[in-house]
Amino acid sequence: MENKKDLIEGLTNPNQLQRLLTCFELSKTLVTIFDMEALVRTVVERFNELIPASNWSILLVDPETEELHFFVVVGLDTHQIQHVRLKVGEGIAGAVAQTGKPIFIKDVQSDSRFCCRVDDITGFETHSIICLPLLVHREVIGVLEVINIENENFFLQTYLPLLNILADYIAIAVDNVRNFEKVQAASFIDDLTGYYNTRYLAWSLDNLVSRMLHEDSKLSVVFLDLDDFKRVVDTHGHLLGSKVLQEVAKVIGRLVEPQDSLIRYGGDEFIILLPHRDKETAFEFVQRLRRAVNESRFLCEEGINLSLTASYGIATLPDDARDKGDLLELADAALYSSKGRGKDTIVMGGPEKKDN
Repeated sequence: MENKKDLIEGLTNPNQLQRLLTCFELSKTLVTIFDMEALVRTVVERFNELIPASNWSILLVDPETEELHFFVVVGLDTHQIQHVRLKVGEGIAGAVAQTGKPIFIKDVQSDSRFCCRVDDITGFETHSIICLPLLVHREVIGVLEVINIENENFFLQTYLPLLNILADYIAIAVDNVRNFEKVQAASFIDDLTGYYNTRYLAWSLDNLVSRMLHEDSKLSVVFLDLDDFKRVVDTHGHLLGSKVLQEVAKVIGRLVEPQDSLIRYGGDEFIILLPHRDKETAFEFVQRLRRAVNESRFLCEEGINLSLTASYGIATLPDDARDKGDLLELADAALYSSKGRGKDTIVMGGPEKKDN
């Protein structure tokens, strides 16, 4: 393939120059996006304005498994291939990911590198492929491939420069989003316990409430506050008090499911978000949690073997509340009702209240 600079310098046709300017405008947009869904949506919506291709895809390298997976797919049923993984070096895309060099094949059947797994799954017939690496700091983070182009020579002359530019900026955009997500994830973590913090609560609960109402599902919120924790700090000091909080968080963390969220709300108070849990199942969960806390011993390494209890408040959407504010307020009120009833109790928010 020709050098990008040579190709771009060859764009003397006014239509080509306009496409190039449009491409640069899109490129500037891509690097200002910091949300993966928005990035996918923008790429899909704008790609076909520039590149006349009915079958194309972007595959990204998973940093953990170092396998390629489909990130954007146009022209095929995404659900059919969403679980397909290609090893680096497997197929044309894998070869590009391995070498970092673009590949154009007019007839894939004549190339031993071609992998027919996707065709076998979907029933699609691949004839030709243009595959370009997505490079960030000379590292391949994915590939862009266009399948079965018409009028190959015209396509290569007219659209390859744009593909090269788009590949570069898509790579930068994906890297930007990934880095932003890492920073955002770090900002959601409580430094002491390693679980979520209140910043995550504000961000997550908005999304959860909207999703649960849309799905006509339940969302239960549990407030938990350790009983007489001030006495623990007064007796053993702040450092050991902090260690107690870490150990309590681990006890809770062993009981929460992958879809649940454990949040340190501040001091010795925790919040647990339980999506798809109604009042009864949330109450059963808190009963198990209460037993686990009561039966655990803390600061054992220090020879203290401390016993603790906690008070609990539960509220459920949409049974008790229809928005985030009311849901948190009811769960918090239920917690303080639990404290008022002698601590080490569970109180349900809303019109029907249970205690144990």
